[in-house]
Amino acid sequence: MTSHPNANPDTPQNVAETMRDVMKKFGEYEVILPADPDEVFNRAFQLALPEGRTVHDLTEAHRRAAEYLRPARRRGTARLKDLDSLIAWANRFKGEETALFAQPDMKAPALTCIADYHAGGTPDQGNPEGEATARHCHHRAIYDFPLSDEWKAWMAVSNGEPLEKDALGEFIEAQAKDIMDPTPALIKLEEAEANQPWENRLIQTARKIEGRYGQLTQLLAMSKRFQVYETSDLKVTTNRDTGEAEIQFLNEHKGPDGQPLNIPNLIIIAIPVFLGGAPYRMPVRFRYRKMGSTVRFILSVYNPDRAFEAAFDEALATATEATSLPLFKGTPEA
Repeated sequence: MTSHPNANPDTPQNVAETMRDVMKKFGEYEVILPADPDEVFNRAFQLALPEGRTVHDLTEAHRRAAEYLRPARRRGTARLKDLDSLIAWANRFKGEETALFAQPDMKAPALTCIADYHAGGTPDQGNPEGEATARHCHHRAIYDFPLSDEWKAWMAVSNGEPLEKDALGEFIEAQAKDIMDPTPALIKLEEAEANQPWENRLIQTARKIEGRYGQLTQLLAMSKRFQVYETSDLKVTTNRDTGEAEIQFLNEHKGPDGQPLNIPNLIIIAIPVFLGGAPYRMPVRFRYRKMGSTVRFILSVYNPDRAFEAAFDEALATATEATSLPLFKGTPEA
């Protein structure tokens, strides 16, 4: 086909040439790669197409392909079964910014190690290249401290719910191995330099709450045979701060022989806080209330927080000494 003599020289010569140029125009594309190959994990991977065509962002697909043989960074959370394993994990992966986080929750204590924690220093949020001290915090290990069965049993019964006589007997028989008979010094409540430090500590506690220590055999006998006759001139006074109401209430009752009841209101237990841990001696307050024709008993561990804190802090000291890592009490950033 020949062109018209007056045709515009910029006009395509024929239909085939026109289609060729159009296809060339719309078929062109440009791959935009980072200038530095080492930055392939941190920069976008885009495909530039001619005007009028959809732009596809292939960044995520490219990163997945790049991580096929080797991940770009460490990430994931390890769940460990003992403290020694967490210490070994921390020493294997720790760096200059690794940190420990302790959750001192009496119901769910835990210790977390974040291998890639944020670096220290003042934040630089205006840096267009990103904050130099920021880290992903994606590589972690967590150790959930397992509470001992003894600890869970005594904490459950210390919820203030009154127990019937039979329920008290069953509980005492089941946990008899946890109960210590008081030493002569504890029975007399006499502090002395010859006493063990824990004896003097328990004596001080008993004096503070006006208590008397009893033996396991007394509790067992009491749970099996217990009758209370209320005197007509019963006088009850209440002190909400010290709990004297229950103590006076107890002393104002008489037994079948007409004599005042002389029942100890404290027992001693020695139980571990954590599974496999060392036992801690703690006083347990024993009280009862006469409800109509029946009697209800109340057991409550006195100040269990101290034993928990001592056991937890001992474990944390072991972890920080073995890893030389900084420790924060609380919950790390999500």
